[in-house]
Amino acid sequence: MSTANTAEHAALAQHDSTHSKITWRLMPLLLICYLFAHLDRINIGFAKMQMSSDLHFSDTVYGFGAGLFFIAYALFGVPSNMALDRVGPRRWIATLMVVWGTLSTSMLWVESASGFYVLRFLLGVAEAGFFPGILVYLNRWYPARRRGQITALFAIAVPMAGVVGGPLSGGILELFHDAAGLRGWQWMFLIEGAPVVLLGLVVLKCLPDSFESVSWLNGNQKQQLREQLSQEEQRKSITSFAGILRDSQVWLLVAVYFAVMLAVNTLAFWMPTLIHGAGIGSDGRVGLLSAVPYLAGCFFMIACGRSSDRQRERRWHLCVPLLMSAIGIAVAGLAPGNAVMVLGGLIIAGMGASAALPMFWQLPPAFLSNTTQAAGIALISSFGSIASFLAPYLIGWMRDTTQSASLALYVLALFITLGGLLVLRTKAAIVNPQ
Repeated sequence: MSTANTAEHAALAQHDSTHSKITWRLMPLLLICYLFAHLDRINIGFAKMQMSSDLHFSDTVYGFGAGLFFIAYALFGVPSNMALDRVGPRRWIATLMVVWGTLSTSMLWVESASGFYVLRFLLGVAEAGFFPGILVYLNRWYPARRRGQITALFAIAVPMAGVVGGPLSGGILELFHDAAGLRGWQWMFLIEGAPVVLLGLVVLKCLPDSFESVSWLNGNQKQQLREQLSQEEQRKSITSFAGILRDSQVWLLVAVYFAVMLAVNTLAFWMPTLIHGAGIGSDGRVGLLSAVPYLAGCFFMIACGRSSDRQRERRWHLCVPLLMSAIGIAVAGLAPGNAVMVLGGLIIAGMGASAALPMFWQLPPAFLSNTTQAAGIALISSFGSIASFLAPYLIGWMRDTTQSASLALYVLALFITLGGLLVLRTKAAIVNPQ
């Protein structure tokens, strides 16, 4: 082996060692935080089975309240992410977690539709800066060619929330029902919301603001990171907030993310109800079966992230999962009373939606400079939240109007398909890692 090749292999080994150390230091805490974030977002889907009956909520009321979270998310995403840059990631993320943990726990005192609407809206305000803020944070630690696996590792919390949350929420609904004078859904909000407050305090103590401030990386490792990130920065075309608004690629990404969020939130808010409607009566069994699509999604998203980084290809690794989601959602609508068809469709949709989320977030950093990432990622995330509102509300309204969710599922599948095809309109030379 030549001297040049030997030096190159040594440099790669050193880079691998540096990023391995970063991953072990950061990802366990961030993964747990995001797992609880998504669990507190979707547990309303499990609460619906008892909560709607106790409080006399129609499917339209439930769908509107579930979707209000995302209206707030859309309105407050950009200012919250801008605050992250001003306050610092550690303090801002810790503050958001303490606030949303308190609000999520407070859901146990809901007695009316108006109270339900207010708390869901406020929960959206509190969570608006968390996911886009963490994406910006990770982009400042990892170069583009490593982000597929890393973002998938972080976003695995989405399907993991389903894997853990399904059996956990279903078990709480059954085992704690009417314990100490509280209904099962009230215990669920208490048990799944209160730990987030403690996690926020852990973040305040343990999360570093940047790689420059840590003592567990040496000078050479920090210099490597500076050089890698600096080289990428020189290729980016959007360097101002005005540039974000003017660039057609940003609005194309908004449309694609709209489709991603339709896929993710159709499952998040209606999967337990669809399984229940297929003839599964027990809350515990619904919870266990709800975990299956998410478990399949965990394996598929990690494999997709590794394949994307290894092949240095982003577009088809996002397009194919979105098309899978559309097919699975349509299949679930074909025979709503057939448990095998519904669960099979949901497994395909769960695999696609789980992989589509981290794959999408490889695209925006290819265009956005370091100074515009906070605003740009938050803007895309905020517009995508409109889809997150429409998915639960459309299905709820359709169920109340037609007594079936099938037509809504077909419409959603069509929009997700269009989003998958739009991915191919992005510029491969820009979005694929060098």
